[in-house]
Amino acid sequence: MPDELFELPGGRTVARWAGPAARVELLLTAYDPELDPEHWGPLTGCRAVWRLDAFAPLGRVRFSAGLPSELPVGVEAGWDGGQGLCAITAEDEGTLLTFGGNDEEAICWAAECGEAPRRWAALTEEVNGYSFDGWGVDCTGSRAITWRLPPLEAGDHCELPVVAAWAPAAVAEACANTWYAVMPSPTVLLRQVAADVAERAEAAEGG
Repeated sequence: MPDELFELPGGRTVARWAGPAARVELLLTAYDPELDPEHWGPLTGCRAVWRLDAFAPLGRVRFSAGLPSELPVGVEAGWDGGQGLCAITAEDEGTLLTFGGNDEEAICWAAECGEAPRRWAALTEEVNGYSFDGWGVDCTGSRAITWRLPPLEAGDHCELPVVAAWAPAAVAEACANTWYAVMPSPTVLLRQVAADVAERAEAAEGG
C-alpha cells in the first residue's frame, strides 16, 4: 500500500511511497483519445508514469509490468518492440492489447530531455555496442517487461512511462493504433494531464 494516495480530477490517481533513500510516485490516468491528435480509430487504455527521486545513491532500481502467467483460451501474446519501444501485444479474435514503455535507447533519449539523469545520455554507446551491464530492459517469455535502471545518485530523478492500450482487433490491426498509443514520453503524458486538469478547473470556476 502507498504511504499517500491522492485523487485528481478525471479519475486520475497519484500514489506516493517515501523512504530515507528515495521517494516514488505513480500517476495512473485513463487514456483519453480527445487529448491525442494522433488518434486512430476506437481506442481505450490506461497510462502510468513512475517518478523516482533519489535521496541517496541507488545501485539497483527495477520496475516491471506483465500479463497473467496463464492467458485465457484463444489469446496469443508476443514481443512487439522497436523504434525506442519495448512492448508486448496480446490479442484474440475480438481485441488487441499492447503495453510497454522505453527500451534502452529511449532511456538514453529521456536523459537528453531531462526525464532522467543527464549522464545517462552517454550510455548510448553501451546500447549501440550491446555492452550495457547491470541495467537494461528485459522481455520475459513474451509475458512481462522488466526495466532495470542505471545507478542513481543523490539528487537524481527519473520518470518512466508504462502505457497499456486496447482496441477492437480489426481496427487495431489496420492502423496499429495500440502500438503508437504506448509510445508517448512522460513529458507528453504529464502535459496532457496538466492541461486537462487546468481545463476542468476553469470550467468549474466559470460554472
